[in-house]
Amino acid sequence: MKTVKIYDITLRESGRGRTAALSFKERVEIARTLDRLQVDAVELPAVRDGKADVLSNKTIASVVNSARVSAAAGLTEESVETTWESVKGARRPALHILLPASAVQMEYMCHMKGPAMLELARTLVAKARYYTERVEFSALDATRAEGAFLRQLLSAAVEAGAGTVTLCDTAGIMTPDECGAFVAEIRESVPGLEKVRLGVELSDGMKMAAACAAAAIDAGAEVVKTAITPMDVPTTEDFAAYLSARGDSKGLRCDLRTTELKRAAAQLQWLLQTERSSGSPFDSGVSDGAPAICLTAGDDIGEMVKVVRHLGYDLSEEDNARVYESFQRIAAKKHFVSTRELDAIIASTAMQVPSTYRIVNHIITCGNTVSAMANLTLEHDGEKIQGMALGDGPIDAAFLAIEQIIGHHYELADFQIQTVTEGREAMGSALVKLRSNGKLYSGNGISTDIIGACIRAYISALNKIAYEEA
Repeated sequence: MKTVKIYDITLRESGRGRTAALSFKERVEIARTLDRLQVDAVELPAVRDGKADVLSNKTIASVVNSARVSAAAGLTEESVETTWESVKGARRPALHILLPASAVQMEYMCHMKGPAMLELARTLVAKARYYTERVEFSALDATRAEGAFLRQLLSAAVEAGAGTVTLCDTAGIMTPDECGAFVAEIRESVPGLEKVRLGVELSDGMKMAAACAAAAIDAGAEVVKTAITPMDVPTTEDFAAYLSARGDSKGLRCDLRTTELKRAAAQLQWLLQTERSSGSPFDSGVSDGAPAICLTAGDDIGEMVKVVRHLGYDLSEEDNARVYESFQRIAAKKHFVSTRELDAIIASTAMQVPSTYRIVNHIITCGNTVSAMANLTLEHDGEKIQGMALGDGPIDAAFLAIEQIIGHHYELADFQIQTVTEGREAMGSALVKLRSNGKLYSGNGISTDIIGACIRAYISALNKIAYEEA
């Protein structure tokens, strides 16, 4: 039986054509699901947003247990090194070099001619091979490339150390018969290609990608690029259905957990909907609680710092010392300190900064027959700025109004509300955690008005971001 490898490109391509990019937690959840389904590789996009993308890759690398974690590298040797640093902690890390093969794509993407592209392919693949033996080379728009040049490009990649070579029908112009013949001709005419794994990535422009993938497998390909939800390639579910129906007769199998596939695809579909919402801060999937870790008074500062980092914070030594001092005061009165309490300590103790933004006033209206609306006024550099927004509830509206004022959307990584006193005049405490450039910033707000406490907490976290960015 021939084992067909399924490489999933959902994460690699998910940022295209969406109203909002996937949040940090959404990317991790998709990676976990794909790993649980036993796809052979989880492909990640190129690092573009600096620290945020590196942190995302590192986290995904740490949670994927069986699949290959294949990260797309950029067009420079420095980008290859950065990409490797972001995924080297995975159990099966891989580097993916994607370069155009057609004349039009070479000019559009790289502003290069054929000879320069050959040299770039050799350089980048060799650099990737220096770090790992799991190197994939993808020839973008291969089906529109000039035949002789494509063979030279693939030979250069194989000679430089690529262990997997993928042919991409980026334009989606091939019929199944043409695709099978194309793969067979390339496999026979490129020296050394029989020693590496050959794959295909086929655009579904004519709704024939799954049929073309089947023909490519018959012609000798071993890898098929799919996506767990509908994208411009065959869906994993569709191709798995083909293998289930015809696999035995053709001597084909795959390692996918097909019984779980339909349910998992339905769960992830919501995350990848194009028109999910108008951009609520809560769309990033707010956590319903921190990891269940407890500290006691006997834990030293080193143990506490480990938990702080596990929660996602990157504090200075001075802030760690302040947090530990507050932690010790609370731990002396209790048997343990939970991560929720540690979050609150960090929010109220670490990185206390001057107020870049100050709340002047807020007016919130809501009811069962009207949409929630927030009218906020903030002071920034002596200037009063007003924002007004409708939201799915008063707190959502308030946060949207703040985003309108500052002109920026930060991922809402966590949001918690709890009471700190009892009775009619009970005080409410709110914790808001915002993520900026991969780093967490927490803010705490206390008030008898719980909506006011939430606004104060958001502004507290925002001031920390503004101070550090300045």
